[in-house]
Amino acid sequence: EVLLVESGGTRVQTGESLRLSCTASGFTSADAVMAWYRQPLGKECSFISRISNNGSTVYSDSVQGRFTISQDNAKNAVFLQMNDLKPDDTAAYYCAARPKDFQGPPAYKCGSWYFGYWGQGTQVTVSS
Repeated sequence: EVLLVESGGTRVQTGESLRLSCTASGFTSADAVMAWYRQPLGKECSFISRISNNGSTVYSDSVQGRFTISQDNAKNAVFLQMNDLKPDDTAAYYCAARPKDFQGPPAYKCGSWYFGYWGQGTQVTVSS
C-alpha cells in the first residue's frame, strides 16, 4: 500500500524556521517525483516545490530563496525546510508523489492530475 505521511507542522512566530517531513511507504521516493503544495484556509491550493528523481528542484516565486526541498533516501522521505516564515505561509501543507513507472489512475488535488498519491496534510501557522 502506498502511503504519504506529512509531519512537522506547528505554530511558529514570524521569522522562525520549520522543517516538514513527508515519509513515503510502498514505493521508493528517490525514484519518484515528489512535491509540496499548500492551501490556506478558505483559499486555493498552490504549488510550492518539486524534486525530481534526478535531484532537480523547482520552487514557486513565493518561496524561492526561503524554502528548500530535499530527500533522504535512507528514510524514504522528502523534507521542506522553511526559513524566514511569514504569516502568509500559514496553510495546510500537502506532500504529493508520482512514483516511477506510475500507471495511474492519477489522484486529482490542488489543480493537478500529475500525481498519483497525496498525504493528509500538516498545518503550519505563522503568527505575527
